[in-house]
Amino acid sequence: MAQQFVERRGARAHDLTRTARMAAYGGFVFGPAATLWYGVLQRSIRIPSRPNVEILARVAADQCVFASTNLFVFLSTMAVLEGGDPRKKLESTYVEALKKNWMVWPVVQFTNFKFVPLEHRVLVVNVVSLGWNCYLSYLNSMPSGAHIANATYPPDV
Repeated sequence: MAQQFVERRGARAHDLTRTARMAAYGGFVFGPAATLWYGVLQRSIRIPSRPNVEILARVAADQCVFASTNLFVFLSTMAVLEGGDPRKKLESTYVEALKKNWMVWPVVQFTNFKFVPLEHRVLVVNVVSLGWNCYLSYLNSMPSGAHIANATYPPDV
């Protein structure tokens, strides 16, 4: 989606290897990790007398522990799979991506934890992730430091 709808590369310039890397990460790393994580949150953070405080605690744990770690692993993994330097990739993109993450995911996760049953939470995240993963794919494909010079980052589409 990022290559066609954001970057408008066209079918001939589509990078199938990049698509395969993103699909493999989602299927083999993120999907299983997220499923396990939501179970851990459900069991570990319990404040029955204060349900909204419980949800806020889960969102805080999700953003401080899982989101920051997953973003670190994603950027590092992509750099390694592309033959690049994970340290450079993290230095050039991690903080900006984490800020963007915090603009999107806390609201999504609060809604998810409040209204969606445990067994459907990964599905909600997967739907929102369609757009988020476009952003991550776009971010990951940019040369190091390019986001600093791009005033409309992420791009206006």
